[in-house]
Amino acid sequence: MTRHAVLALEDGTILRGRAFGAVTTVCGEAVFNTSMSGYQEILTDPSYFGQIVTMTVPQIGNYGVNEEDLESSKPHAAGFVVRELSPVVSNWRATSDLGSWLAKHGIPGIEGVDTRALTKKLRVAGVMKACLSTEGIADDEALRRARAWSGTVGADFVKEVTCKAPYHFNAKAGSCEAFTVPGTALYKPKDRPVRYRIAAYDFGAKTSIFRRLVASGFDVHVFPATTPASEIRKFNPDGVFLSNGPGDPAALKYAHEAVADLIKSYPVFGICLGHQIITHAIGASTYKLKFGHRGGNQPVKNVEEGRVAITAQNHGFASKAEELDRCGAVVTEVNLNDGTVSGLRLKDRPVFSVQYHPEAGPGPNDADVLFDRFYDLVAKAKGAR
Repeated sequence: MTRHAVLALEDGTILRGRAFGAVTTVCGEAVFNTSMSGYQEILTDPSYFGQIVTMTVPQIGNYGVNEEDLESSKPHAAGFVVRELSPVVSNWRATSDLGSWLAKHGIPGIEGVDTRALTKKLRVAGVMKACLSTEGIADDEALRRARAWSGTVGADFVKEVTCKAPYHFNAKAGSCEAFTVPGTALYKPKDRPVRYRIAAYDFGAKTSIFRRLVASGFDVHVFPATTPASEIRKFNPDGVFLSNGPGDPAALKYAHEAVADLIKSYPVFGICLGHQIITHAIGASTYKLKFGHRGGNQPVKNVEEGRVAITAQNHGFASKAEELDRCGAVVTEVNLNDGTVSGLRLKDRPVFSVQYHPEAGPGPNDADVLFDRFYDLVAKAKGAR
């Protein structure tokens, strides 16, 4: 029996389709992702907490889901919107179909809607508050709930997804074996033996980032987002890493304060939300993008080296370029689609960050140099100390 679903946007748009996944009603920010694959990684990326994700590729679910490609322990997206949910799962690594997996984790989905029209609307009008229901509520009730949702501006979603206590990232899971897919040629060699110990802030981190850090020669110790700088200093790491995560970076005052302290003493590398936190820590600010950057095909130019990389991005906020220079930072990379800041470094400290995901590797190896750069900064600082 066909189950019906409704997606209501705050501007009054009502989209109807077929339900899959969990029988429930959720509210969130309607966004779109232009990646051709990787839906499992997208759904389990904690950065998508509070968002209803639309995939622009027409068919989703054809290779199912598996236990090896999770970016966290469960899906964090609020809901999922696709043109067509594949009726067939065909992949030797699959352990479940997408619909059953989403149902298991309480995430609703809707298929059979015009995702091209929805994406165009979000590009023109900007992302919107939305309600997705698979349990038969009326259209006007779905619209009411969408408009009543609080939104992402000023929201601290990080506390919902960060780890509850510090832990040592499993070195074996993070070694080169983690990049090996048995029976295939998919293999990424380990660059260096583990040598330097880093404190990694978990603002909603992807597991593949920690794996890549270990493969780059780091002993990764993970700390909750609210850990004060004093606790990190007691740990006395060789460097500090700031992860990706969801929500409004301006709302994370505790992170701004901790990082403002730590950048005085340690080499620091930030990715995505970590980049935005560094922005606030030095006294600059961020702003909300109209529709954000979400996908695996974002071109970024390193303006210092004249090098272009194809990057994977997932963010709805950006750093204000005009404020960075007076705060002691240099813009190192820009997004070639809209000129927004994609990377920075501090002028007088071993601190840098990027507004994309180098571990995702859509290039596929364009951004590997960033992990090498962090390693070199740590090695230099360690020698100086």
